Amino acid sequence: MNTSYADGERKTLLIVDDTPENLILMTGLLKDKYAVKVANSGERALEIIASQPLPDLVLLDVMMPGIGGLEVCRQLKNSALTEDIPVIFLTSMAEMEDEQAGFDAGAVDYIIKPISPAIVHARVKTHLKLKAAADFLADRNSFLSQEVERRTRQVQVVQDVTIMAMASLAETRDNETGNHIRRTQHYVRLLAQKLQTHPRFYEVLDDDMIEALFKSAPLHDIGKVGIPDRILLKRGQLTPEEFEIMKTHTILGRDTIAAAEQMLGTSSNFLRCALEIAYSHQEKWDGSGYPLGLSGDNIPLSARLMALADVYDALISRRVYKPALPHEQAVDIIKEGKGRHFDPDIVEAFMSISDEFQKIGKLYADSENAVEKKLSIA
Repeated sequence: MNTSYADGERKTLLIVDDTPENLILMTGLLKDKYAVKVANSGERALEIIASQPLPDLVLLDVMMPGIGGLEVCRQLKNSALTEDIPVIFLTSMAEMEDEQAGFDAGAVDYIIKPISPAIVHARVKTHLKLKAAADFLADRNSFLSQEVERRTRQVQVVQDVTIMAMASLAETRDNETGNHIRRTQHYVRLLAQKLQTHPRFYEVLDDDMIEALFKSAPLHDIGKVGIPDRILLKRGQLTPEEFEIMKTHTILGRDTIAAAEQMLGTSSNFLRCALEIAYSHQEKWDGSGYPLGLSGDNIPLSARLMALADVYDALISRRVYKPALPHEQAVDIIKEGKGRHFDPDIVEAFMSISDEFQKIGKLYADSENAVEKKLSIA
């Protein structure tokens, strides 16, 4: 069987030599086992290689007019498309420094003329097998990489769905609809992207951090699952005692996420953001919030972003205890909270992109049926 591999695939060799007799000799020697192409100059060799399909191996003379063999080899090795094609030099230059120059140029082998047919066949066969093995490993690695990426995406999708399911569970017990968590996570990402180049925040708000903020934001009220219905769903104003119980949703949320982190056995940006947001999104810039009464930069940035997003959405949304406010009025209230409820720089960012907030609010607006159902349950 006239093939160079057991799988029956006929490999292509490119023979490059400026002497016609050498081309005839080498073609006659190899044509029964391989598909053979010939070039009588370095320039022609590069043209053939550029025209595709690529040869599987190049047999290359060193001394040729114009572009010599060493330069042809260098050009092949400097191109990502051709760097893996094995090059064997066929030359009468037998000095040790000549061989070293060939290997330095990127050749895999160096055969001295006059050639021995047995040596040529053995070297060609060996390097084609090595090339095939390297190609197999590269293909295998590529497949494994793609498989890892696919499975990672699957895990990520499961994680994202689980997060949304957990967040939605909290929302089903509150007076808010599921779209609240979608709106607030988009608000948070929008604010973070706006502040990404701000001198106070650029070191923290890289792309990975913003993605973690986006994915963890839906868990901001996860602790509400532990608040009794008589308080969580109360239509009227809460008593001071009831409000103290309501405030514990931040602690319950923190403890829930901390327990998940402990079970996981490692930390991550996602879990850290989720814990910070759940625990501290009710803190206020002036220290009048809860549960710890933190102020200023002592409040985690993730929680400061969530605080503004959560308040804006509450203002524009209909609740059992209030009607929805117009966007313009909500913007004014946020502005009034600058330096008191909210980080001043975050308010400034919000003011510059408030129209985008309004678009998000409309894009993920609650349907009337969903709102009415919520209100009737409450």
